Amino acid sequence: MSTIEHETVASWIPRTEAATWPRGGGLPIRPAWVEIDLERLAENFRIIRRDLPSPVRLLYVVKDEAYGQGAVRAAQVALANGADHLATYTLTEAFSLRDAGITAPILLLGERTLEELPWLPERQLTPCIGSMVLAEAWDDLADRLGRRLPVHLKVNTGMNRFGFSWREASRWIPALARLRHLEWAGVLSHFAQSDESDKTFANEQIARFQVVLSSLNDAGIRPAIRHLCNSGGFLDLPGAHFDMVRIGLLALGVYPSKVCRRLEGLKPVLTVKSRISAIQRLEPGDTVGYGMRYCAEGRRRIGVVPLGYGDGFPRVRNEGVVLVGGLRAPLVGGVAMDAFMVDLTDIPSANIGSEVVIQGYQGEQEITVHDVAALKKSVSYDVLVGWRSRLPRVYLGAESVFPLESFSAGSSSRP
Repeated sequence: MSTIEHETVASWIPRTEAATWPRGGGLPIRPAWVEIDLERLAENFRIIRRDLPSPVRLLYVVKDEAYGQGAVRAAQVALANGADHLATYTLTEAFSLRDAGITAPILLLGERTLEELPWLPERQLTPCIGSMVLAEAWDDLADRLGRRLPVHLKVNTGMNRFGFSWREASRWIPALARLRHLEWAGVLSHFAQSDESDKTFANEQIARFQVVLSSLNDAGIRPAIRHLCNSGGFLDLPGAHFDMVRIGLLALGVYPSKVCRRLEGLKPVLTVKSRISAIQRLEPGDTVGYGMRYCAEGRRRIGVVPLGYGDGFPRVRNEGVVLVGGLRAPLVGGVAMDAFMVDLTDIPSANIGSEVVIQGYQGEQEITVHDVAALKKSVSYDVLVGWRSRLPRVYLGAESVFPLESFSAGSSSRP
């Protein structure tokens, strides 16, 4: 008889009444998942909205499934709790919001291709445009449709990615002023570094943006909405709020840096969890995993967590910790595509089925997204969008935020 059969199986099937599980007769949920607390997301938006001067609008960036949460649900919560506008990067992302019945203004970030432009008017999508080629094509399309089409002008003030160069404003502003079929809905730029202590370059970008705004005004181009701030700019550069701020990461209760201003009450929305699926007992000299990267120096009790780099967890060896029973359990061996192992020797209460927190709170302990990012040698944004879709999303507090009927049936059902 294997040692696994001697272990106690915990009573682990979730019965949380707050959790919204996709309806239908499909498979039970996988024992590794992402929890999104929609009540917490709603409260975060209320906190952000209260902190923002009332005339300033709030745009919520929901690209890449709202940084891994699920764009439709996150957008619905945001719009019900203070957001005015939404933004995506791809057409597919924007179409998904429209197909879900969302009618709020949607701004397409980045730069469109000429082939994409004809798809935008019917779905009432507004592009950011930062070149004369696209501006003229958008103006021509508006002329052929017989109506004015909205546009947000993108100004490159130092990010050097997209947009009309601030240095060349004397060339492109007169050319834009000759276009007769565009609605100047907005003008924007983007900070290269707004969330660090040194605001020198951020302040330089603000100054450049203001010069361009003045030149646009002199040419008779007066965009309705001026916006420059991302989450870091919203927190630390109130003089740059202009008419609207763009919030993405901050809504998840994650700050863009360690030094930016804090908002009282803001908390993380997303938690990554799993459950111990097997336990092995090691004798001295036994190894763990591919490449035998871990060798036990004494008797050890090892738990298997059914989540791996195929789900977005960093592919590390003998690094990192997870939370089990409110305690920190170190990873041993290498992370595989579908599983990794942790040392449970000092957590005797841990059994098969015990909850494992990979990112988030358990008791008084927390593993932050920044902790996982350090393990991944990357940034929090990469970690959040890196939790792959094969990890089911479980929404907490959904029924108190908006009706359950707004959810689509999925391939999983509540156990």
